[in-house]
Amino acid sequence: MTMTSGNRKIPRILISADRSSSGKTTISMGIMAALKARGYVVQPFKVALDYIDPEYHTEIVGRRSRNLDGYLMEKEGVIDVFTHACESEECGGMPADIAVIEGVRGLYEGLAADTDIGSTAQVSKMLNCPVIMVINARSMTRSCAALILGFAAFDPDVHIAGVILNNVGSQKHADKAVAAIESATGIPVIGIVFRNPELDFQMRELGLIPVPEGRRAYDRFAERIRLVEATVSDSVDLDKLIEIANTAGPAAAPLQSRFEIKPAAAGEIPPKIGVASDEAFNFYYPDNMDLLQAQGAEIKVFSPLHDSCLPDVDALYIGGGTPEIFAMELSLNTPMKEAIQKASDAGMPIFAESAGMNYLTNSMTLKKRGAPDVTFDMVGIFDCDTVYGSGKRVVTYTNGVFEKDTPIGKKGNTFIAHEFHHSVLENISDGIEYTIDVTRGVGIKDKKDGMIVRNTIGTYIHFHGSSYADFAKEFVKNAGKYQSMRNQ
Repeated sequence: MTMTSGNRKIPRILISADRSSSGKTTISMGIMAALKARGYVVQPFKVALDYIDPEYHTEIVGRRSRNLDGYLMEKEGVIDVFTHACESEECGGMPADIAVIEGVRGLYEGLAADTDIGSTAQVSKMLNCPVIMVINARSMTRSCAALILGFAAFDPDVHIAGVILNNVGSQKHADKAVAAIESATGIPVIGIVFRNPELDFQMRELGLIPVPEGRRAYDRFAERIRLVEATVSDSVDLDKLIEIANTAGPAAAPLQSRFEIKPAAAGEIPPKIGVASDEAFNFYYPDNMDLLQAQGAEIKVFSPLHDSCLPDVDALYIGGGTPEIFAMELSLNTPMKEAIQKASDAGMPIFAESAGMNYLTNSMTLKKRGAPDVTFDMVGIFDCDTVYGSGKRVVTYTNGVFEKDTPIGKKGNTFIAHEFHHSVLENISDGIEYTIDVTRGVGIKDKKDGMIVRNTIGTYIHFHGSSYADFAKEFVKNAGKYQSMRNQ
């Protein structure tokens, strides 16, 4: 029996590994592509809060990949996100008929050493989902069996149902490793991927090159994705993988979903939220967009890179991304910078998240070893400067509390979120007002975050609306207030 979504049963599989850099991202993408080529409507997922890997999933299958995080979300929240995503009619108006979940790091890596919180293993148990282990078999044969045996015995509630060997050097190498694993563990090897550097994707400080940039900058981007699909189709027993996916056990869907549409009052006009989306700003959780719409908002997309004016909206959401790669173009787009400044001056609710906040500072300086610093003027709402290339890198879960009312949270609201950046703020004005007290994490300065100017908030914190439920509710409510004010 598989997990019921509505009145349907959703086959699902989770792709994990013994450690990072085992090849699970590439193999997960290949499995998604190969299943789609067979005619399946594939719903992709990524364990933990990550933007870039899900962009690749989305590019491949045509459905927005979603994040599942056992630290930020309770079990009911994980199942709610899973169910909502599978039922969404995104691909030709059809719900998904199979789900592929890519894990994070090693199977058991999580928040602490003595629990599975925040790990891939935790999500596999929450969703009652079988696991396929990807093993980097370089220089290993019989040791692969010991590795799988240990992983399977470590937590009997985690169902390791198959193995894919990656980085295999020869058929002889493969035969020895398969014989060792299957005789010692009884777990089938369902795939052998031979060593091929052509399968690798380009990386940067925080992971893969984002998809919108990859499409624009690299001639062989689409070709690389096709190669991954072809390799996995030839190397993995997809029939066996589908059979395993159909063994997923039951998991009760929540009685009430956070994604249920809030009914509009008679005569109510939906507030419009402008979302910055282009090569520079593309780090968004799809669930946040769905939750904003569930609260009654209409989403309007705009580009700080390419557009010269804002759409007719009642709020702005400028998310994360890689503006440092496009700093000159952003700086030269003066009409857009002036339009955002004017909107802020008028009191429009603006939420600038991480890289979005960097864009709203006075300037952006790029440091590169062996070259002079280069500085570009930015929007100038926040009286401080952004620096990329300082060597500082922050990737952590964040807990905090709002100390004041803001466009995305009221005083006293608590949250669990995360930080994910490699920039710093310098020359911060003594007059900057902060609205968030960071109880776990780094923040902007001295455990403070949430800079606010008028009704514009900037933060290094990335929020997921399934974890911090007040995000969508408060942001849409404040957009509606601004709409009413400007329509008077």
